[in-house]
Amino acid sequence: MLQKLIINNYAIIDHLVIEPDTRLSTVTGETGAGKSIILGALSLILGERADTTVLIKKDEKCVVEAHFDVKNNNSFKAALLDEELDDEPQCIIRREISSAGKSRAFVNDTPVTLNVLNRLTSMLVDLHQQFDHLALEDDHFQMDVIDAVAKNGDLRKRYTDLYRQFRKLAEEIASKKTQQEQWQKESDYKQYLLNELTEAAFKENEIEETEQQLKQLGHAEKILNVLQLSRMTLEEGEQPLVNELKRINQQLQGIAEVMPASVSLQERLASAHAELKDIAGELQDLESKVSLDPELMQQMQERQDLGYKLFKKHAVQTTADLLQLQLQLEADLQSSLDLNNDIEKLQQQRDTVFKQLLAEAEKMSAARQKAAPEISDKVTGLLALVGMPNARFEIQLRQASTPGAYGVDEIQFMLDANKSGQLVPVHKAASGGEMSRIMLCIKSLTAKAMHLPTLIFDEVDTGISGEAARQVGILLRDLAQYHQVLCITHQPQVAAKGITHFYVYKDSANAQRITTKVKVLQQDERVLAIARMIGGEQPSDAAMQNARELVTV
Repeated sequence: MLQKLIINNYAIIDHLVIEPDTRLSTVTGETGAGKSIILGALSLILGERADTTVLIKKDEKCVVEAHFDVKNNNSFKAALLDEELDDEPQCIIRREISSAGKSRAFVNDTPVTLNVLNRLTSMLVDLHQQFDHLALEDDHFQMDVIDAVAKNGDLRKRYTDLYRQFRKLAEEIASKKTQQEQWQKESDYKQYLLNELTEAAFKENEIEETEQQLKQLGHAEKILNVLQLSRMTLEEGEQPLVNELKRINQQLQGIAEVMPASVSLQERLASAHAELKDIAGELQDLESKVSLDPELMQQMQERQDLGYKLFKKHAVQTTADLLQLQLQLEADLQSSLDLNNDIEKLQQQRDTVFKQLLAEAEKMSAARQKAAPEISDKVTGLLALVGMPNARFEIQLRQASTPGAYGVDEIQFMLDANKSGQLVPVHKAASGGEMSRIMLCIKSLTAKAMHLPTLIFDEVDTGISGEAARQVGILLRDLAQYHQVLCITHQPQVAAKGITHFYVYKDSANAQRITTKVKVLQQDERVLAIARMIGGEQPSDAAMQNARELVTV
């Protein structure tokens, strides 16, 4: 809800403050007094672009500021959080234009871009000007209208939740399928690599151990000769060391009784004899392990060559690296299989959600089909009251091939403005003033059910008078029971319906320039202003009486 609009240094406005009523405020004034200029200033708040031609005083900046009560506007609060802006019960939006042409926008004193400003203020102000037909082209708005009358609020919420869930599942499936396609391109090659490693069947440290074994096999004769010579020296020579030590040990035992000091030497010699005997046995074991088999050597060489080939192929250096790569390939291929299972499960979930989605969509569609003729008849009836007696309004619904954001229906507001027998889209069939009246009629039907921002109608009564203008005033007054409404009007019947009446006029007190001023009319002033709208600058008694009757009705 708009609480206050402050305008400084804009066109012929020096300084202006407007505090509209929470219900219906009407704005009147002579042509050229500045009503459209006020709307122009308000458009800056809504994100319109501007230039320095709007500045009165070229050495001062233009500032337009609007204060909004947003404590109950949950969608706006959510939008503020999305933009990481401060959420306050009152939102202050300010637009500044410097003499150099630089424009800046602020929301609660935080700078924002015009795109952000436009998005946020669209939730706060709905400005209907002549030739402004964007809302009547908007499928979202048209669906909101029919769902409001059809009382599809709960259905719409359930459907929207399901639709988001369906879209999320569809996106997950598409993402996993893309991943699957990528993996599929690689899986054959990965399977080939895995088969190659599996067939190689290397054991832990095998290539390194084979390398050492091949070195030994390459020097097998030398190793065997050394081992044999060493063993023979210990056990099989002309004077084997083991036997000689045994003999010396026996001799020392013979003098142990007469020379006790030799006992320790004898014991040490016995220990050395046992150690050399063990060494001789181990030398014999090593001899048995030395192979001179060329076939075995060839097999081991082939094994080593295979290992080195795989090292180079996979840019690794150890058997452990190859075995780790084998495990990774197995995991990747298993993940590919798991991905297939994930996609299948997601598709089952998507199909289940889709069935629920269709069921909710069919319920909404049935309610819309029922409500469409009712809305069409009521809007047609209202249009006749507001000066369009030959108009026929119709809502056309047809089912789409696939469910969309708003269900299975595609909607179009159609109009036959002059009993031509041909219905065309409203935004193509109606004039600027008719557009505003059509929008007024539509919104008056949905006032109770739809949350609407502050509604501003600019000359909604253009081209009408008398009873039609009175009916427009009644619709505006009824709409204002649920929403804040401002209406710029030239019709006394409309002006009289306002709870608060603003009068725009030119002030020539300053001899150097004329400025626009606005004042809130008191009861007597209001009667006089409406009488002048009826009977001219010097209204007759009849005009004054008529004005009093309009104001008191």
